[in-house]
Amino acid sequence: MEAAEKEKGADGVRSVERALEILLAFGDSDRDLSVGELLKRVDLSRPTLYRLLYTLEQNGFVLGEGDPQRFRLGPAVGRLAWAWSASLDVAALAQPVLRAIWEETGETVALFIPQGATRVCVAELPSPQPLSFRRGIGYSERIVRGASGRALLAWMDPTPEQLAQYCEGLDFEPKALVRKLQSVRKLGYAVSRNELINGAVAIAVPFFDHSNRVAGSIGVFGPSVRLEQDEIERIAERLLEHAQSLSSLLGNHPPAATKKAANG
Repeated sequence: MEAAEKEKGADGVRSVERALEILLAFGDSDRDLSVGELLKRVDLSRPTLYRLLYTLEQNGFVLGEGDPQRFRLGPAVGRLAWAWSASLDVAALAQPVLRAIWEETGETVALFIPQGATRVCVAELPSPQPLSFRRGIGYSERIVRGASGRALLAWMDPTPEQLAQYCEGLDFEPKALVRKLQSVRKLGYAVSRNELINGAVAIAVPFFDHSNRVAGSIGVFGPSVRLEQDEIERIAERLLEHAQSLSSLLGNHPPAATKKAANG
């Protein structure tokens, strides 16, 4: 009995090791990988790889899509990366700023951080109104999609090669994306309408860390019936002020943050 328990425990450890091997097979430049590509990077049989991928997918560590299926890292990896990399808990630090925006707008307010080709929601205050939009903490999306993604990307200075990679598999042309990002930098904020959810409007601005690098974005989300152009501009102005406050809390010199947001 004892030997059987030890063997079972050893099998469990090997499964964990193999699952970690799959996750570590994804490199910085890999948006997604096919089963064939993964098999070249891990010493596993095809059936074992599929079994472990299914387990990882069930727990949010990978996402599978397409036919033939390709896999990319999931939101659970983003949550772990955030927990590991954040020497300062930005989500907690930002709570007073997010609540102030929430009280002023009455709409859903969320905080996003960049994770390679994606953005991850690390804090959210849902709107109390019956008609509202929310995604939830841990939600991730491609960084080229939505206002809160482009509010990040516009200040990340991506290379043409990176932009092409970010657009891969989406109905986005890199040249058109460049024009959008230029517009975002000129305005200081990004807006999206009916892009990810029909009837939804999003307004987002970046905030910056002590080294003047974009650290994340703050977004306000609501229905188009409440967020017409005048209201969008009013919220954007308030968002820029609150983002400056958050940048200051992160050690960014306020005039530099303001100049970077307003003038690009």
